Amino acid sequence: MLCAWLAPWNPPAFGQEELRGVWLTANDMPVLRDRERMQATVNQLADLHFNRLYVVVWNGGMAYYPSQLSESRGFQSFTYRGLQGQDVIGELISAGRNRGLTVLPWFEFGFMAPPDSEVAKQHRSWLTQRRDGSLTSISAAGEVVWLNPFRPEVQQLITDLVLEVVNQYGAEGIQFDDHMSLPRDFGYDAYTVELYRKETGKAPPANADDPAWVQWRAQRLTSFMQRLSQAIRAARPGAIVSISPNYYDFAYKLQLQDWRRWVQTGFADELLIQIYRPDLASYLPQLSKPEVLEARDRIPTAIAVLSGQRNRPTPLPLIQEKVDANRQQGLGTGFFYLESLWSLGPEQPSERIRGLQQLLPPQNTPMPALQPAARPALPPLPPPPLEPITP
Repeated sequence: MLCAWLAPWNPPAFGQEELRGVWLTANDMPVLRDRERMQATVNQLADLHFNRLYVVVWNGGMAYYPSQLSESRGFQSFTYRGLQGQDVIGELISAGRNRGLTVLPWFEFGFMAPPDSEVAKQHRSWLTQRRDGSLTSISAAGEVVWLNPFRPEVQQLITDLVLEVVNQYGAEGIQFDDHMSLPRDFGYDAYTVELYRKETGKAPPANADDPAWVQWRAQRLTSFMQRLSQAIRAARPGAIVSISPNYYDFAYKLQLQDWRRWVQTGFADELLIQIYRPDLASYLPQLSKPEVLEARDRIPTAIAVLSGQRNRPTPLPLIQEKVDANRQQGLGTGFFYLESLWSLGPEQPSERIRGLQQLLPPQNTPMPALQPAARPALPPLPPPPLEPITP
């Protein structure tokens, strides 16, 4: 039973079909690296009427594909390949296309890197820091450092890696998530302090939550993302720039990602908002936020839900309730992640597959491989006030 206050929805004029995606993570590589198991998985997902696969290509400071750039820069000393010697990403993209699935390489780690990764060790000056000088934070991936998104060298590295993937595979696009960001406590390295002083005439505020300081950093991150989007589209006209941030208040205030503006200015073509809530009561209110409804009426928009984790299984009935709630609001669903779709839940895999078959019926309109041109930008909104929030 869904809450009555969920706003009724009329399909947008551009007639996009429901977005149904799943992330293929580093945990899924044992399946993806085996050619036969990979093909069987693609067939299963196609038979379940998915239309998007987001496969990791950059994680832990290394490339999950044959990367001349990463290897020539000494970031890794080996070429990542499958068990049969194949290019895992290239064969997955081809297999997906053959079954009508759009496979988007997922630049998972963004500006984040393990402290002992080669990129972090080779370029210590590229790392940003907190006001107290500390360099690391704790993430879902463990302890990490952050490449400074305001340094030209870092921006060039990210751009080169992304374009290498786009050009190497003729990929339909690429996806960025909540790690294409910077935690609000960071930005007190010497380079950024001097840049801020040069532009404003004063030192950065001691309070990392200061509205002007948050806005200054968020705007520069937005400017880079706009340039990166333009470079992707120049290399691959019509390419999809897919983003998967956290819900907006969290993303802007805590991670400096002004994704609402990214949608408004037209350089994001697809949005999957991460709302990993453990129950329906805390989940439902997020679906009718103004920024969610605004995005839904402009570009394909979905909510990312946890299909489960190894230490946090998600029961099938809760997944079904969330997908139904999304659908009532005209929103698609992204599932994090492949392994937990049918292997990590409290139900048997066969039962979960049957449940997904019922939950994801065939759609009438095939999803185009490439998106139409970006819609005209709306007038930008001012940044939100920085009142305290509960993550």
